[in-house]
Amino acid sequence: MNRKIVILGTGGTIAGTAASASDHTGYTAAQVGISQLVEAVPGLAEGSCDLVTEQVAQIDSKDMSFAVWARLAARVSHFLAQPDVQGIVVTHGTDTLEETAWLLHALLHPGKPVVLTCAMRPATALAPDGPQNLLDAVAVAAHPGARGVLAVCAGVIHGAPDVQKVHTYRLDAFSSGDAGPVGYVEEGRLRLVRNWPEAPVHRASAAIKKVVEQQDGSGWPRVEIVMNYAGAGAGGVQALVAGGVQGLVVAATGNGTLHHELEAALLEAQAAGVRVIRATRCLEGRVLPRHGDAIADSQGLSPVKARVELMLQLMAGPG
Repeated sequence: MNRKIVILGTGGTIAGTAASASDHTGYTAAQVGISQLVEAVPGLAEGSCDLVTEQVAQIDSKDMSFAVWARLAARVSHFLAQPDVQGIVVTHGTDTLEETAWLLHALLHPGKPVVLTCAMRPATALAPDGPQNLLDAVAVAAHPGARGVLAVCAGVIHGAPDVQKVHTYRLDAFSSGDAGPVGYVEEGRLRLVRNWPEAPVHRASAAIKKVVEQQDGSGWPRVEIVMNYAGAGAGGVQALVAGGVQGLVVAATGNGTLHHELEAALLEAQAAGVRVIRATRCLEGRVLPRHGDAIADSQGLSPVKARVELMLQLMAGPG
């Protein structure tokens, strides 16, 4: 019996259409079903694994919601448990791909590959990039020994902890920063340059249960992101605290530095019971903590990933 590769569709530019083949920005995302996308890729069905497709959602990833995250986590969890499934591919929009990647990585810590892929041009483009990205993603998912949550775009394999979208338009829109990529897909073959990503294993089962089983997306803690900048004040933080926010991630300048007014507001929020985390707005590097820091750092996570991580921590509860 052949092993299976499961391809889950969530929409995005890879499934987008435009009125003109030359239009790469005025398209409508999430128009083409996952089965149609797979059928349109020559050679995709010629591998050693059987392909199984399922439409989990059909959205522009800028509109990603907790409910879609819950459904996707549930379906990925379901297929990871099937012994005949070799790996999973998720087609996804580029805008929030890194957040979904971290969610799946931190929540499920899969021993099999879960590969997110995408496109920067719609399916109707004269030279769409989606078909090659999908073909490469399946090659990674089928690779013996592959594991963890990965992102594949423009022939580059990124790990979920490091991947970030860094360009608005070019086909190679993602980077792994100073960590570097996991590897490359070259003519259908993988060239690895570092180990597969290791997922955290400390996640409490309570958080997993809440995310996977609550298909309506309810029960997610409210965590917001604020930014440090010249003249940053206290008003935004104070309004969020008054509105019942449970967690705050601050995209700090440089090595976690904060304007004194913003820092005072964050410390007041923390004293009132709001969880506060410092990340950096810099694309590369991480906040280097010092003994006695009043606000915890994000352990190298970007602000958007730190937000996801804090939500999961709050779901899990104490302990």
